[in-house]
Amino acid sequence: MHLKIRLAAGAAMGLWMGAAAAQSTEGGLALAQQKACMACHQVDSKRVGPPLQSVAERYAGQGEAMVGYLAEKIRGGGRGAWGVVPMPAQAQVSDQEARQLALWILSLAPAKAEN
Repeated sequence: MHLKIRLAAGAAMGLWMGAAAAQSTEGGLALAQQKACMACHQVDSKRVGPPLQSVAERYAGQGEAMVGYLAEKIRGGGRGAWGVVPMPAQAQVSDQEARQLALWILSLAPAKAEN
């Protein structure tokens, strides 16, 4: 009986986490436009910074830690990962917004075909 409860709780948690991720990615493009991300990035072509799809492809499938890593890079900036042009810190982006943007960016990775 306890095993059934644990399995049901685990399934419910998985559904909830999937729904939370979907909500976080809704409006990602609008948030990116509002926070001026699109001044340097485009979804599928290079501008000043790399295409957001390329960022998604590089970091796809690396789990929750990658969301935190990208959110930190959005807020704190970075240099050297994508060439010589540094990404300035984006202090106008809250921690929650940076996390939403990171989830949205990662959602842009194309689905991998299963063998």
